[in-house]
Amino acid sequence: MVVPEVRAWRAVRPHVVRLASSVKPHVARITQAVRPRSVKFTTPRLTVVAATVGLALAAGAVAAAGPWDSSGQRTAERDWAASREGEGGTDHGPVSGTSAKAPRPAPSAASVLTGLGGSTAAGSVPAPAEKALADVLDPLLKDPALGADRTAVVVDVATGKRLYGMGAGEAQTPASTTKIATAVAALSAAGPDHRITTRAVLEPDTKEVVLVGAGDPTLTAREDAKGYASLRTLADETATALKARRLSQVTLSYDTSLYSGATVHPIGANPNLAPVTALMVDEGRTDDSDSGTATRSEDPAGDAAREFAKLLQAKGIKTTSPGLSKATGRSQALASVSSPPLSALVERMLTNSDNDIAEALARQVALATGQRASFEGGGRAIGLQLKKLGFPLPGVEFADGSGLDRADKLTADLLTALLAKAGDPAHPELRPVLTGLPIAGFTGTLTDRYATDASATGVVRAKTGTLTGVNTLAGTVVDTDGRLLAFAFLTSDEAQPPQKEAAQAALDRTATALAGCGCR
Repeated sequence: MVVPEVRAWRAVRPHVVRLASSVKPHVARITQAVRPRSVKFTTPRLTVVAATVGLALAAGAVAAAGPWDSSGQRTAERDWAASREGEGGTDHGPVSGTSAKAPRPAPSAASVLTGLGGSTAAGSVPAPAEKALADVLDPLLKDPALGADRTAVVVDVATGKRLYGMGAGEAQTPASTTKIATAVAALSAAGPDHRITTRAVLEPDTKEVVLVGAGDPTLTAREDAKGYASLRTLADETATALKARRLSQVTLSYDTSLYSGATVHPIGANPNLAPVTALMVDEGRTDDSDSGTATRSEDPAGDAAREFAKLLQAKGIKTTSPGLSKATGRSQALASVSSPPLSALVERMLTNSDNDIAEALARQVALATGQRASFEGGGRAIGLQLKKLGFPLPGVEFADGSGLDRADKLTADLLTALLAKAGDPAHPELRPVLTGLPIAGFTGTLTDRYATDASATGVVRAKTGTLTGVNTLAGTVVDTDGRLLAFAFLTSDEAQPPQKEAAQAALDRTATALAGCGCR
């Protein structure tokens, strides 16, 4: 597999090349100083370590520059990003959960794209031998800390060949690794450049203004919108449009009719997910958090409309107390604001394991494929979209888009197939699935994991999944020879749920061993 150079890379490559000779000796000394004695670092490995953590630094430096394009690279990536000094790692969007205490990364090596999917991965270095890989992984996957049931698959991304399998086709509860499937379905069905647009419209021959939700959970009422659609901007532009019509007092309504079915997830009200509605601001959070658990509004749509009313009144437009309604086909546009492209939403969802975005994306898949925009319709739409793309689906079930529902059933075979497809040059629209994965020790849900294992920091990129009795991990690593591998580890024990921290540590050790294994 050869990953083509994208426009952004061509722009910064000359600057990276100039740095290569001075960076690599330092990376080598640092790597040798921190590596465990059991891990052998080869020249390709040093290049990949430098490349991976360098990508983390480069992406963090340009996080505010703009959205990802369809190739998975920042369109406004700056020339100095590769050599910018700083703490921490990549920021996969305006909100990443990145720890300021993360290790300082090295600048990118010149061969960063080659090491992560170009000619090096495609054939100049060998893929791991299947028996050697089994000798490394089998004992680790038998760790009692993982519980009674476990399945695992490792795939060579360059060829798509399965190199390791343990119960590869056995469906298990995947927890939040379900979001990988949601991401692939959304990017392929709606497109990476699709934006979700929230509108304010005026019903003709009336003074009724309707705030129309389109399913953007990242719509924000905060003063600093951080690149997301702003309710304040929508109110400002709506007020201007009303004043141009000489209207200073209106009836305010709001429309959530795009979604159907229950708003509360089948697991019930909980701090992991707001009621799912087509209109909300700041994911229905009642505090100033951007990710993780939080107390949620019981009526996010009504709260959004009431906040919109306050913003209009601050601009001189008096409103009634907002009520639920539906915009007609004859309504006149007043103003609109749009979300970042779907590619950016996918990245934020994966990095932070954002359940609100996941359920919104599942409904975007439903809307794009003619299904009902509900929990059931979203799950059905994801399955149908993946079937259309030719993925292996025996035993697979989707009950939601987030993985909070234990009725979800996925296989390690499917998860690795999804990751491999995202790395296929023929499908650049899926690249955010890989770029959005949390990076060990740097970002999102892996920020605080791998803290004691420097050999995996910046090398393992993976989506986590955790429910009571269920612990999963699926993502990519570059082995010591520079070969890009996709893996999925699904473990569970419903009868005697394993201790979460112990199970996660066992999964992390397994991914670390995979990264440290040339296994020829």
